[in-house]
Amino acid sequence: MGAHARFSPSSGKRYLNCPPSLLLEEQFPDEQSPYASEGSAGHTMAEHLINKYLKKRTKRPVSDYYSDELMEAVESYVEYVISQIEQARADCDTPFFGVEQKVSLAERVEDCFGTADMVIADYHKIHIIDLKLGKGVMVDAESNVQLMIYGLGVLDMLGFLYDIDTVELTIVQPRIEHFSTWEISAEDLFSWGKDVFEPGAARALAGEGEFKAGDHCRFCKARFTCRARAEEYLKLAQMEFKNPDLMSDDEVAEVLSKADALKKWAEEVYTYAQNEAVTNHKEWPGFKLVLGRSNRKYTDETDVAEAAKKAGYTDIYKQSLIGITEMERLMGKKKFNEILGAFVYKPDGKVTLVPDSDKREPYKTATAEADFKEETL
Repeated sequence: MGAHARFSPSSGKRYLNCPPSLLLEEQFPDEQSPYASEGSAGHTMAEHLINKYLKKRTKRPVSDYYSDELMEAVESYVEYVISQIEQARADCDTPFFGVEQKVSLAERVEDCFGTADMVIADYHKIHIIDLKLGKGVMVDAESNVQLMIYGLGVLDMLGFLYDIDTVELTIVQPRIEHFSTWEISAEDLFSWGKDVFEPGAARALAGEGEFKAGDHCRFCKARFTCRARAEEYLKLAQMEFKNPDLMSDDEVAEVLSKADALKKWAEEVYTYAQNEAVTNHKEWPGFKLVLGRSNRKYTDETDVAEAAKKAGYTDIYKQSLIGITEMERLMGKKKFNEILGAFVYKPDGKVTLVPDSDKREPYKTATAEADFKEETL
């Protein structure tokens, strides 16, 4: 296999929803943000710890990214994987364990392959487990295209060894304490592969179909300058806004459904344009680079303290309790719960209007109204 798949399972949702984006992205260089680098380091450590548990030869990786917080997240994922390994051992005499398992779909789609974080198989079930170390966006396992592609590839790989009837897909997102699991029958997954995945991937590889903007644009390399995405959001920006009481319910709902995405898109375009101006000296019509506002800073805090004390000022220090997250890192989760668990509570979050697709339970209107009034007083 080559270093990069043209049809990468991790980009599968985008390519199936917006087929021409595959060829469009190939005009741009690969992106490697610090977040991606940290994620790679976390996955490497997880691989080492799981292989160690399975008594396989492995060398502990070294990285500047291994903070206590990252290690805690990785260990949470590893604990879950180990529980699933032991469950498979209890259910099957000869289970299959694949850590960072290479998965190829080459017989279905040209140049399509990837790496599943963890694959566990017993007599009747395949379990695909994926570690997500991001904090910003909650990822669900239900109908997750990336994991469905992995599941299809593992079915092709292990189908002759086991009589598989179920494929279980799990997302572990430990930094936001999110675990999501979804099951699909092997029969339904095969049908999806034949009816949706294979023809959709063929269109993408051929550059056919239409551009379509959506939440799948989030990590597209062309997202900053894509015309289809710009046109989608500019439709809302060009809308003739009136006072909310003069807009219909449907118009208000349309604004609500797109306003957050529009804001994020505008921020992304601004960040892209500023980076181009600073790093590549790009000049944008009507814009210029200037120095922003800044706050005063001490040149040296020790010198400042000595000078202030010499002048007779002694009340110059503040002291405050460290935050809960930092305290938990200091003590470790187990000790933290033993010592301070009784002194910690989690208040309700701020009342927020979200789409129906949000997984959280709806809040009672009467209570929400009272909370909202209290916040505005």
